Amino acid sequence: MAPDVEKIIQSISLGDQDAVQLLLDSYNTQYAECFFFNTEAQERKKFRKNKIRDCASNSDSDIDSDDKRPNLLLRELQDLAAALLCFVGGQLQPAVLRACLHTLRILSRDRRALGPMVTDSSLLTLTHLGGINLLLQGLWESLKQGIWSGAPPTGQFYKLRLLFLLTALRPELRLQLQQERGVFVLTSALEQCLVLRWADGNQLITDSTSVSKEVSQDVIEILKTIFNVAHRFYRQQEEATLYRRLAAVLRHCLLLSCDGADTMEELQHTVNILSALPLTCLDVMLAVPVGQASHQYEGVNMDCVHALLLFMDRRLNRQGQKLKEKLTPVLSLLTESSRVHRETRHYLRQKILPPLKDVAVRPEQDSTLRGQLVRLMTHVDTDVKDCAAELLFVLCKENSRFVKYTGYGNAAGLLAARGLLNGRRNSGDGQFASHYSSDSDSDTEEYRQVRSKINLVTGRVEAEQPNPMEGMTEEEKEEEACRLICMINRLSDQIIQPMGVTRDGRLAPLWGQMRSCTEEKEEEEDEYEEEEQGLSSMPQGLKDKTMK
Repeated sequence: MAPDVEKIIQSISLGDQDAVQLLLDSYNTQYAECFFFNTEAQERKKFRKNKIRDCASNSDSDIDSDDKRPNLLLRELQDLAAALLCFVGGQLQPAVLRACLHTLRILSRDRRALGPMVTDSSLLTLTHLGGINLLLQGLWESLKQGIWSGAPPTGQFYKLRLLFLLTALRPELRLQLQQERGVFVLTSALEQCLVLRWADGNQLITDSTSVSKEVSQDVIEILKTIFNVAHRFYRQQEEATLYRRLAAVLRHCLLLSCDGADTMEELQHTVNILSALPLTCLDVMLAVPVGQASHQYEGVNMDCVHALLLFMDRRLNRQGQKLKEKLTPVLSLLTESSRVHRETRHYLRQKILPPLKDVAVRPEQDSTLRGQLVRLMTHVDTDVKDCAAELLFVLCKENSRFVKYTGYGNAAGLLAARGLLNGRRNSGDGQFASHYSSDSDSDTEEYRQVRSKINLVTGRVEAEQPNPMEGMTEEEKEEEACRLICMINRLSDQIIQPMGVTRDGRLAPLWGQMRSCTEEKEEEEDEYEEEEQGLSSMPQGLKDKTMK
């Protein structure tokens, strides 16, 4: 026998806790495995829609009478949910409160009965009953106890996910964890999760064993939480050792493999944290014995840099939604690492900007890493565009090679932003330029042979074009020039604004420069006229002495 919902609501309104508990226990037992409260009515409705009716007029009354039942049932469920939410806000016995919450959980399974539960007052009531204010403290203590126990964590995924959500949505909680040495605790949890062993200093004992998918999921949640806690807070000098240790763990994460799963997401979160660490910690990525390296350059272990390069390549080949969030961190990380580490810059330049051979193709049409990055230099998202241009600019040691590899047209945006359009570096610009080594640019023989024929704007050798003025008379040339001037004037009329390069190498409206030059010329002419008038009013003898 189905429980009487109206009787339950009546008992709630009377405040009879014993009766409410008895009725709700029966209700919960009846609907413990129920997820839709009007499934029978829905099935009947589907059957009637597909049924061929011989007499539509006779069936209309049956349909109308049956359709009223689901609406009535839904209204009863919503009334019951509203009554329970008001009831649990008072002082109830623990057993009664448990039965009420159990019923609300059953009702929440049907989304059509959620109306009373998603109001602000209802959510605040449930939040208070759930102890959300104490959730962070409980999760944090549980995580620390697991670390001190020394046993590898198991079944921590949902706790870690809740910890990430709390730190993502509540800025004050991020500050609280930062003050409670959150980075240290989370780093320790990450080490315990990966079962890491340390040698001397910040050296990890490498292990090529793949981790399970469950461990990988826990690692991802910890990495996301570390980023929330660490990425925007001022780092004290005494924390340098902690961040260098974290960088060593992150290096291990970059080279980690997972059983039967794509490590792209884990790599993304690792890169996000690395891009937020102080630059002084990045040398840990290279401070690994060369004997363990699969990739080395100039006597330095490049496994980590190579992993970042492969990750960037995969991101470039999977361009889609959220390109800014997925690509800019690795671009920024490679840029800053190339600035402070000569070996990293040389290795990346060898992979991204090898010596030019084929200059018949425009840089942005090339299928290599260089071509992909050059294409991003004209992307609609300014952050993506700037990060791609900055990486290539640093690999070119912030000098004129940048135009050689990208073409002046693609490089104009960065050059204009830095005030380098006039070819001269401004004082204070490029603070790392003096740190670059003076290694020579190795041009290939193919490049030297066609260097004089390269169009600097497009960055390639252009096919010879016929002279458009060939075969035209002088009168036709004058008419063509007049027509061209008229077209330029029409474009300049509030459509395309003429620009020029100022003395500091930046773009400025050309009419402003012309007006300033005109004003200076007019001032000089006025001064000259005043001098002439002054001389003309002097006596002849005094004028001769002044002229002398």
